[in-house]
Amino acid sequence: MAARGEFSSRLGFILAAAGSAVGLGNIWGFPTQVASNGGAAFVMVYIILAFLLAYPVLMAELIIGRSTRSNMVDALGKISGSKIGRATGIWGLVTATLILSFYALVAGWMLSHVLQTISDLFGQDSLSSWLVTSSVARDIIFCGLFLCLTASIVTGGVSQGIERWSVRLMPALFVIIALLIIYVSTLEGASDGWKAYLLPNFSLIMNPEILISAMGQAFFSMSLGVGTMLVYGSYVSKNENLPVLGASVALVDIGVAILAGMLIIPAMYVALNNGVEIFSASGELINEDSLIFIVLPALFDTMGIVGLYVACVFFSLMLIAALTSSISMLEVPVSYVIESKGLTRKRAVWTITLIVFAISSTIALNMASLFGSVITLTTKYSQPLLGLALCIFAGWVWKRDQILAELRHGDEQADKSLFWKIWPWYVRFVCPVVIAIMFYRSITG
Repeated sequence: MAARGEFSSRLGFILAAAGSAVGLGNIWGFPTQVASNGGAAFVMVYIILAFLLAYPVLMAELIIGRSTRSNMVDALGKISGSKIGRATGIWGLVTATLILSFYALVAGWMLSHVLQTISDLFGQDSLSSWLVTSSVARDIIFCGLFLCLTASIVTGGVSQGIERWSVRLMPALFVIIALLIIYVSTLEGASDGWKAYLLPNFSLIMNPEILISAMGQAFFSMSLGVGTMLVYGSYVSKNENLPVLGASVALVDIGVAILAGMLIIPAMYVALNNGVEIFSASGELINEDSLIFIVLPALFDTMGIVGLYVACVFFSLMLIAALTSSISMLEVPVSYVIESKGLTRKRAVWTITLIVFAISSTIALNMASLFGSVITLTTKYSQPLLGLALCIFAGWVWKRDQILAELRHGDEQADKSLFWKIWPWYVRFVCPVVIAIMFYRSITG
């Protein structure tokens, strides 16, 4: 078996792990939640909960990954010494594969919208219409192209593939967001968006539904529970201080979410100023796919020729966010196949990619019945339960002296750190209870 890969630098890991966490949900879900739930007050609650809930689970994945130097299936098998651990790992691997299957379809839409802006510039109206009109053929073609793009990066391995591209794509994402924020802020109506986003309404903060919403956003925005952070952790040098590294990843992820709000909410109010409807029938701000594929394109249409360039840059941003997440999701099953089945990386990557493409195509052919069901099954049910399982493994199954020994590789005084005084009991008692409550509230509405 070939030697395992390893991130060559601290920055490379931080950008790769943050890229995994930064996905489409950060950009289309978080901003409207903020504007609808108390503005800056919600941001404060989200940041607090990200460190109280998501960070401890992130650390559980990173520590398990680096200690075992294994894929998710073998890692949980090693620390538990049982088939239950391996079964949980397979569950996580299947969940990551299913998430990538529907995610690739959505990312394919982003790719088709980028190309549509280019075809518009060349006056190819019929092609542009096909690119943005929902059809099985379009969905399957662009899903396939996106998966090929993802696979071509992952075939390069950890340092020459995932890390190499993460250190290019993540700075590009920051630059594009910053440029769009500056441009949108100059447009009429943007100031109302800034007020909706930044002015706190503390009266809403103690609303239980908002607290649950903030907990959910904090937990899911870091792509926890499906093994991506565990696998990335397995590629981290033993010399790194893991609690500091994990905090850096959390801060970058939170930063991108907040920056996305600075772009999306002012843009929505600019759209409102230009006659585009931004509120749903219930009076809430339109979010998620309706925001990305209806509200913002309508805004770009009101800008004339400049709107085409802005649209191209915006959908390129969305495509980059999708790509940095998809490469980590693909690595979860790929690492397992390489290490457990003895396949070369190239063969493992393209085998798994074909399997994902087959699942994506099946979803595309049965969009009405499967698309929403797969999303609900994976993100609403499977992901939080996997997060709960990881807390149980880290808090109750894995021996504390082994955890401490792993932390001491990067910090000889780990036993005296604030992290060690809090994290072991916190991940054992607090996180499982909070995640269980959040899961119960989410499925009961």
